[in-house]
Amino acid sequence: MRLLRPLLALLALCWLEACAGRAGAADLVQTIAAIKPAIVGVGSYQAMRSPAVSFVGTGFAVGDGLTVVTNAHVVAAASGEERKDSKDNLRVLVARGANVEAREAALLVMDKLHDLALLRLSGAPEPALRVGDSDSAREGQMLAFTGFPLTAILGFHPVTHRAMISAITVVATPAPNARSLDAKAIVQLQRSAYPVFQLDGTAYPGFSGSPLYDPESGVVLGVINKVLNATKESAISAPSGITYAIPGKFVQQLMTGH
Repeated sequence: MRLLRPLLALLALCWLEACAGRAGAADLVQTIAAIKPAIVGVGSYQAMRSPAVSFVGTGFAVGDGLTVVTNAHVVAAASGEERKDSKDNLRVLVARGANVEAREAALLVMDKLHDLALLRLSGAPEPALRVGDSDSAREGQMLAFTGFPLTAILGFHPVTHRAMISAITVVATPAPNARSLDAKAIVQLQRSAYPVFQLDGTAYPGFSGSPLYDPESGVVLGVINKVLNATKESAISAPSGITYAIPGKFVQQLMTGH
């Protein structure tokens, strides 16, 4: 009997963990179905280009459904800021059944320090996600993110990956070169340091701007913004599995301050 009781307790614990795992998987299935309508592509339009519309990253609707959150570097790439010879017109791509609609969008505000941007979408509002308290996130917490890996290569179909918060670390925007690191620059560098989520999850180019959310509630806790890779080419051929996300509190600040 003494040996039987610990065995029964262990079996009960295993059963509870298995049930919890099934419940978590069921929650994620339902959450993904609720999340996907709010996921949009962020791209550009050029009448003389073929195809005229292209998209370079991911975004998601918040607030009134006409505000779209994405990365500042996605907007820079989509609007042609990275190419001095061209300025493209921003477009937000939304799913309409089997079709894709490219809607006009305007830049509301950009936060280059935290790599965030808000766009204003034309037309009817889209389903919106809620940005929650990212300060409540903890290392070891399981989350998920949904976006467009490899953008047009896989078509306009949102894809979901799981990720664990492996570390909450600090980053700072570096100075352009060593000569810029005078005393004033060092102080500014220290002031610009802020926390980010380091994730144990694989993200590919195109996932930038994707919402990082709680699998049960769907509440957004961060925005995917970069992947650690040795080279640009290895982002696809040999991804590191280390991804970073900007905490949602900086999105809230951007929305409140605008």
